[in-house]
Amino acid sequence: MARAICCRKWFPKRRGQSRRGPKECWLRSGDFQRSKAGSIARRRAPFVRVVLGVSYRGQAYHGWQSQPSGNTVQDQLERALSRFADQRVRTVCAGRTDTGVHALNQVVHLDTDIDRQSASWVRGTNRYLPADIAVQWSAVVPEAFHARYSAQGRRYVYVLRESAVRPAIEAGSVGWSFRALDRSAMEAGAAHLVGQHDFSALRSAECQAASPVKTIHSVRIHRHGAYWRFEFDANAFLHHMVRNIMGCLVAVGSGARTAEWLAAVLASRERRLAARTFPADGLYFVGPYYDPAHAIPADPVALDWLPGAPAAQ
Repeated sequence: MARAICCRKWFPKRRGQSRRGPKECWLRSGDFQRSKAGSIARRRAPFVRVVLGVSYRGQAYHGWQSQPSGNTVQDQLERALSRFADQRVRTVCAGRTDTGVHALNQVVHLDTDIDRQSASWVRGTNRYLPADIAVQWSAVVPEAFHARYSAQGRRYVYVLRESAVRPAIEAGSVGWSFRALDRSAMEAGAAHLVGQHDFSALRSAECQAASPVKTIHSVRIHRHGAYWRFEFDANAFLHHMVRNIMGCLVAVGSGARTAEWLAAVLASRERRLAARTFPADGLYFVGPYYDPAHAIPADPVALDWLPGAPAAQ
């Protein structure tokens, strides 16, 4: 590899001081003007918006959002992207997940002047990621696309095992109830949640959302053997909203509470009246969905892997 010569210009200032100028480098064996022109061209290369679909298991991480500890999914992803791109990379996600929550198709976007094929972004980034995080697909989108603000809605799935003893093989991957659950009762309770409501009673005290008013489009409940599958579709979700709903639905399904109780909890707007927050183990962020014109994948393959699929009924 040819060695480079670097220099830095200094510009005089008042009172004998000087100002440091930009650093310039050129190959010792090459043409200075050609190398300098290439450097300028790289700096002025147009930025493109790249969108990625990322899946991960959440047990080992402190949620999605970057933290000083560095042990988050966003931290891991940005480190891998930065190594692949050989420059600092920042990402924007469609929906932040909590500690222990998994994702099948977390959509993120980034802006870069790096020219790479979509397949290269996938393979190159995955090379630097741990085994429980992987980029599934990549595409270049118009600058107007935004992973969060362009989303028309988001979907979550909660997988629950009903059994006398706690799960071992599925530990961390499914929730658990040792009480028998009644599907009709839970569907009656869930019906009160569909539509636009103030979900203050079903969000955490740490929730930073500007408004507690959200719209749930549907709640579907399926069972396959010992496994329950709860599917949630909404325009957006509050912090701990799905897990708090799960706590209430299990209370209704086990007979400890009634569907009317859940309606009263929702109307009260008081978190203290609702059931406990259910564990994150069985919660999966299926991902956002967008206007079809964006051509963003919305049905991850891993969705078929989750127990309790409707097709198995």
